Amino acid sequence: MNNIEAIRMLLGKQLCKEQSFETDIARVEFSVFSQFGDDGIIQYLINRINPKCNYFIEFGVDNYLESNTRFLLQNNNWSGLVMDGAKENIKFIKEQEFYWKHELEAVAAFIDRENINNLLCKAPTEPGLMHIDIDGNDYWIWEAIQVVMPDIVIVEYNSVFGCERAITIPYTKDFVRQNAHYSYLYAGASLPALCDLAQKKGYSFVGSNSAGNNAYFVRKEKLNGLKPLAIEDGYVVSKFRESRDKYGNLNFLKGEERYKEIKGLPVFNTRTQQLEEL
Repeated sequence: MNNIEAIRMLLGKQLCKEQSFETDIARVEFSVFSQFGDDGIIQYLINRINPKCNYFIEFGVDNYLESNTRFLLQNNNWSGLVMDGAKENIKFIKEQEFYWKHELEAVAAFIDRENINNLLCKAPTEPGLMHIDIDGNDYWIWEAIQVVMPDIVIVEYNSVFGCERAITIPYTKDFVRQNAHYSYLYAGASLPALCDLAQKKGYSFVGSNSAGNNAYFVRKEKLNGLKPLAIEDGYVVSKFRESRDKYGNLNFLKGEERYKEIKGLPVFNTRTQQLEEL
């Protein structure tokens, strides 16, 4: 661990201590290794829920230098499984100091709903946390998972899809966001679609991060005083501007400009079970 990472870890530990006075996940965010404030939210939730199994699962981790479970690995000494579709990313992870210092398994796999249960079959059946972030078939993968039931589930949602319709991209086994549409905006599912699925699986929606890209769900029997939120109360519009033009250049679209860029593309309505258009 280099000096900068050591300082970040120390600051993260201090911020964890200050969380005990908070009751709202919107006020507990901080980032050590997460892209946004998810490190703080995760620490807050595990302290409230106190999972019996200190094991996490995260897929779509890239090279794991920036991720939502690395602070959990190094600060709380949890064990875990991370997966990514690129073999070079997994090779990189296995060469890092944190890999041999902790009980971490890294697997190279392009995840689809046909292989996900086999990939998870060696994980504990009730891990403390699972994070799904594959920029595409997130809804379909969570729907397909049968072999594990984590206490906390984090799923990336696409706020550009709005909070009125329960929609996701249609399932395609080999979906890759940048190939599906040049803008990078056509991916994932709306928050209502994920909340409906969470209810079916026995989870309550407890909030989103302030960046408006990750939704948090907790098993209903594990809430321990956490208040479930209505979709409209927990929905956050993302403001990050990662959209691309037809030449692959960032064009920094914001607000409704993003929706207009992908309007008319096909989506699957998870309530009506019909294909529609954005």
